[in-house]
Amino acid sequence: MVFILFVSGLAFYLAWNLGANDVANAMGTSVGSKAVTLRQALVIAGILEFTGAIVFGRQVIQTLTRGVVDAQAFANMPQTLSLGMMSVLMTCGLWLQIATWRGWPVASSHATIGALAGFSLVALGPSAVQWSMLGIISLSWLLTPVISGGIAALIYRLISQGILQSPNPLSRLNEWIPWLSAGLVSIFGVIVLPQVTHPLYQVLQARWHWQLPEQDLAIAMGLAAILTLSTWSWNKLDRSADSYNSSDSFNLETDAATVESQLALFQVCSACFVAFAHGSNDVGNAVAPLVVITAIFATQAIPTAGAVVPLWIMILGGLGIVAGLAVSGKNVMATVGEKIIPLQPSSGFCAELAAATTILLASRWGLPVSTTHALVGGVMGIGLSQRGQTIQWATLRQIAGAWGLTLPICMGIGALLFSGLQFLTGL
Repeated sequence: MVFILFVSGLAFYLAWNLGANDVANAMGTSVGSKAVTLRQALVIAGILEFTGAIVFGRQVIQTLTRGVVDAQAFANMPQTLSLGMMSVLMTCGLWLQIATWRGWPVASSHATIGALAGFSLVALGPSAVQWSMLGIISLSWLLTPVISGGIAALIYRLISQGILQSPNPLSRLNEWIPWLSAGLVSIFGVIVLPQVTHPLYQVLQARWHWQLPEQDLAIAMGLAAILTLSTWSWNKLDRSADSYNSSDSFNLETDAATVESQLALFQVCSACFVAFAHGSNDVGNAVAPLVVITAIFATQAIPTAGAVVPLWIMILGGLGIVAGLAVSGKNVMATVGEKIIPLQPSSGFCAELAAATTILLASRWGLPVSTTHALVGGVMGIGLSQRGQTIQWATLRQIAGAWGLTLPICMGIGALLFSGLQFLTGL
């Protein structure tokens, strides 16, 4: 029990620092564009980070436990694998804490996989690492900002030309509201909603003998969300128009400000999706090593069919992310939200929607991609679509430097800590 409490504390420590560092990727753009306050961002992200971790996080955990390191190479030395996973927890937690102090938004996936590779190289040499899977994951790190940036630039160009630059932005926004609502709900719903509604469908089928196909429930909930968001947006726009009708200050500048105010609602919704996506993808980085350690502790053997993920471990990871987000997340939040480009709700909405799309697709495929890469790539895509005049290149150089250092530093720290644990335990 003491051992399990100790390693659970290490996992919570890692999840804490993961939440503190990656919070910028979930809500930083919303705070930077003034769509929500910092306190509101912490409440919204906290709820959705936890929900994403519990509902949608198991698939990425399976990739990290079975995809990068060949666990069967440790079949005759399960305690060595446990020590290695402890070194992963300590390495990633330490590096993320250092990065958070410096205000660097680093990639937790880099840290986790680097630490895994580092201890495996020391323990068994290159054969213990699944280099092909590591290559696929590394390729996803390169593709993530490119794909997210392209999606963000495309969405922003459509909104800019279709609404912001039109002669009558308010009228065009009125026409675009159902399409924006449909796009926002569909991108989230097609990927996640069927799995979210599955427990509800089982209850309906057991108690009321629901005979319709399961996907009909997800479609119905998606249509209801689109209708609700559209109606709410139209009512808000009507109230704004009524206030202008009683004012003599109606002009193009206030018209554009009203459009941005309306789009702030969509940005908050997209930020919610990013928070859910972050919780679903990055909880695996915090608790996957704990899953392996507890499985070895219970059976004294390497699990042959992938480690079972107990609910209490998922809850531990979700709580750690939320706690770190609330207490220590302010430093990194400013970097993505304010120090790359000046953000308006329209541009923040496009960046967050692109990041959520990229991350949720990766979670569905079991790829532990970087939320940092997705969000920074989305913000970069917006900046490049504005001809790059507003991009703070010095900030981007610092971010790129931190990205480049994370993998080799964590490999080195992981190898050193594992060697120290081996010396202390005599294994």
